Amino acid sequence: MKIVFGVLLMFSWMSGVSAAPEAGDAAPDFSLVDQDGQVHRLQDYAGRWLVLYFYPKNDTPGCTTEACEFRDDIYQFRKMHVALLGVSLDDSASHRAFADKYSLPFPLLSDTGGEVAQAYGSLLNLGILKFAKRHSFIIGPDGRLAKVYRDVEPKTHSDEIVADLRRLMEQTSD
Repeated sequence: MKIVFGVLLMFSWMSGVSAAPEAGDAAPDFSLVDQDGQVHRLQDYAGRWLVLYFYPKNDTPGCTTEACEFRDDIYQFRKMHVALLGVSLDDSASHRAFADKYSLPFPLLSDTGGEVAQAYGSLLNLGILKFAKRHSFIIGPDGRLAKVYRDVEPKTHSDEIVADLRRLMEQTSD
């Protein structure tokens, strides 16, 4: 029985595997609704820096820590004119409750089918269970991935992104 379960698990995982985009690649397009019902598209952010962060589940310990760190650093993002978007497979109502509970001042996008997470190589598909992996992407004003994070520490990730954004912006202004 363990072998059958293992084979099924491996098959389910493999069916959710896609080529993960890397720094320098064009950012995969998206069109997703936030906690307020507003649609956000990649093209809406053309010409400016964007941080797109994927996370597994609203109101879980690591996801709450990460979201609150971004919340606490929101003025740094705004000062740099950087847009910040969170993405999970939770629905808009769940995002609204999560954003309200923790006073999150940025959009949380609902990718209930996981298509956008899959396009970014950030979907874990175990067949009956799907969720976004904790990955983040800095998208440059040109629509290309400037930095990809596949190993994220929720407590320090926001600081890491702010520091990397400063470096990236400095490099592009030279």
